[in-house]
Amino acid sequence: LSLYSSPARETKYVENPRTELEEGVSHLRRAMEPYTAWAQVQWFVLQLVMGQGNFFVSGFFSEGYEFLQKPPAGFYPRLGVISFAGIIGLFLARGSKIKKLVYPVALMGFGTSMYYPQQAVDIAKVAGTQLYDWSLQGYIAVEALWKDN
Repeated sequence: LSLYSSPARETKYVENPRTELEEGVSHLRRAMEPYTAWAQVQWFVLQLVMGQGNFFVSGFFSEGYEFLQKPPAGFYPRLGVISFAGIIGLFLARGSKIKKLVYPVALMGFGTSMYYPQQAVDIAKVAGTQLYDWSLQGYIAVEALWKDN
């Protein structure tokens, strides 16, 4: 046996099986693909009709670029706090895929609501109304199923 070489190891790559959630998202993406392609073509045609040849600098992107060139006072510190809250959420959300979605969004929402309280109240009102409507629809659907049986 040579001291400087190691015997060749036989390794085998085993891919993890896809979960139901991953299969569902994959199916949804395949089902929505024609519609997203149609929307992209419509956006392209709209840009040509409007006479804006440079798509990445026009409209939304140019406004965003201008905003970042002359931001309001305190914008970057606020952006830093909100982003840091999202990173902390990712750090705390080890393990579950649901946690990795919920924790960063919740912490970023909390950080944003500290800096923009009026907008947070408006969003909370709309979200509360929507949640109430959805729960009422769910209750009616379950009640209908229960009565049918």
